Amino acid sequence: MGKPNSEAGAPRHVAIIMDGNGRWATLRGRPRLFGHQEGARRVREIVEACPECGVEYLTIFAFSTENWKRTQTEVAGLMTLFRRYITKEARNLRAENVRVRFIGDRLRLDKKLRSLMDELEELTAHCTGVNLTIALNYGGRDEVARATQRLAQDVADGKLCPSDVNEETLPRYLDTCVLPDPDLVIRTSGEARISNFLLWQSAYSEYEFIETLWPDFSAKEFAELTSNFGTRERRFGAVPA
Repeated sequence: MGKPNSEAGAPRHVAIIMDGNGRWATLRGRPRLFGHQEGARRVREIVEACPECGVEYLTIFAFSTENWKRTQTEVAGLMTLFRRYITKEARNLRAENVRVRFIGDRLRLDKKLRSLMDELEELTAHCTGVNLTIALNYGGRDEVARATQRLAQDVADGKLCPSDVNEETLPRYLDTCVLPDPDLVIRTSGEARISNFLLWQSAYSEYEFIETLWPDFSAKEFAELTSNFGTRERRFGAVPA
């Protein structure tokens, strides 16, 4: 977390809502899945840009709990894309010293995909470079609800006293319990909403809503946004000195 009344410096943790894949493909007369494929390629470029930009943690919103409402064809295609991405990129990510984690409710995902996710987390568990977190079947409200269930069970089991439940207790039950809160949240495609993404964690995040569609988002634009972050005054409720 940045210091009040001072320039923020580089954002330690950047979270990205990767929006605009379908529109990008439609503008080119191609199927929506073509846009998702191009978007997946963009992820590698941004991960590789993180060290030079001073970013230690990168969290990307790959598939939300609401995305199941899309057509069966698109959902099935996305699940196939996720499996292919993990299989193809696993060795590269480890070779580049990238630590990969997944957040979200895995129960609705198919067994093969869950197995690949587990394998990739284990494969990169020792890596000490960029921390890449992939939000897959993730929703902020769903995450808080699941965390609350676990917290309530600990209270029922006598492991936690109700009077000890506060805003510092709940984060220990969130999917992101081992991650710092995001300093900067970027949403591509011109939409200015947060879409149920990291609701608890982004309480004091800075936001950038940009017009660029995700498949056109470049390492150069990423570097500009992270550099601009350093000019912001982050007061966290305090007043300027």
